[in-house]
Amino acid sequence: MKRLFSILAIASIMTFGSVNATTVLNTTTVASTVATTIQDENSEAAPAESQGFHQELKKRFMQGGPAFMGIVLLCLILGLAIAIERIIFLNLSSTNTKKLTSSVEEALKSGGVDAAKEICRNTRGPVASIFYQGLDRIESEGLDAAEKAVVAYGGVQMGQLEKNVSWISLFIAIAPMLGFMGTVIGMIGAFDKIEAAGDMNPSLVAGGIKVALLTTVFGLIVAIILQIFYNYIIAKIDAIVNDMEDASISLVDMLILNKAHK
Repeated sequence: MKRLFSILAIASIMTFGSVNATTVLNTTTVASTVATTIQDENSEAAPAESQGFHQELKKRFMQGGPAFMGIVLLCLILGLAIAIERIIFLNLSSTNTKKLTSSVEEALKSGGVDAAKEICRNTRGPVASIFYQGLDRIESEGLDAAEKAVVAYGGVQMGQLEKNVSWISLFIAIAPMLGFMGTVIGMIGAFDKIEAAGDMNPSLVAGGIKVALLTTVFGLIVAIILQIFYNYIIAKIDAIVNDMEDASISLVDMLILNKAHK
């Protein structure tokens, strides 16, 4: 009898243990399945979210019509190309004017005009070029010729700084006008549909009006982007021109003092 109870007890323990093990295994399996499913959903949702903006932008671009939208996009590309080129050129043209002026002044006192010309020759930027032209004229033609050369070459350098900037302003003006033209043409097409249908159905013209307005939105966005770059370039040019004018006055004063000491 005791042996029978022992066998039954062992059997019940084994059965309970196997049930618990099965339960734990099933729970682990379910948890891992849920985690895998959530991970897969997240991995699928991440590319969808990252590609959502580009896909939406592409869809809106195609809805606006490749003809007008393509021309407006070309304005943006050309305007940005010119703006980036001008920004690089202006940054390379910027120099430490005070340091250059003091170096030229010391060179005039110690080594004469030739030493000052050598410093200007080894320095980049419009201010150094103006200094070189003035120093080159002072030796052969005198102070008056040097002053005229500084003024004339300053105008040349200003023209180089402003080169191609007018194209950016042209693209700023053209992009919204092209957008408005696309909108007007789209509205004409929408009213043509109303006339052909003979009924004022909102769903008939809503799509055409939406597509027409997309060209205006895209044109305004292009104009805003290019306007920001244009204002930065103009501010940079004004700063360089002010440095050129101040440096030119300092150069003339240095030449007068140098001539007086001689």
